[in-house]
Amino acid sequence: MTVCCLLYGSAIMMFGQLVEPHKANGSLIRNENGDVIGSELIAQGFSKKEYLWPRPSAVDYNASAAGGSNLSPTNPELRLRAQTIMARMDITGKGLVPADLLTASGSGLDPYITLNAAQLQSERIAKTRRLSIMTVTWLLEKSSRQIGGFLSPEPIVNVLLVNLELDKVEKNYGQ
Repeated sequence: MTVCCLLYGSAIMMFGQLVEPHKANGSLIRNENGDVIGSELIAQGFSKKEYLWPRPSAVDYNASAAGGSNLSPTNPELRLRAQTIMARMDITGKGLVPADLLTASGSGLDPYITLNAAQLQSERIAKTRRLSIMTVTWLLEKSSRQIGGFLSPEPIVNVLLVNLELDKVEKNYGQ
């Protein structure tokens, strides 16, 4: 019992601290004062028009209650939720909408959205922040990553990291 609980747990913790200390400590992001403002690995809700919005969350972005909605694809609640989201985002009638803007992830805490989903929001962000659409599009493309190789061919962006970059760009743009 001691070997399994204490020694193994301590060894794994020390290995994580040596190999990937940032990730082992929660991938926390701090502001210039050193205060924690979020994590790269856990989504948080953004609803102001000047920010990139994340995937919907079945658990209201509560990390202690991670989980999906368990609603069947034919459940009318999903259709109503999707229509509400599309109306709020003002993307009705704009063609095919990426699924990650309308459906929650299995954990409800996915910090990423597809580049396509982010670009669909770029017009709203640019207008609200009084930035050019080219500036916002450039920032989204610069922030995109291709993880998973051929298993995940679509580029993704981390919503929190993009929003922090948008704040920096707007601050520098205004000076």
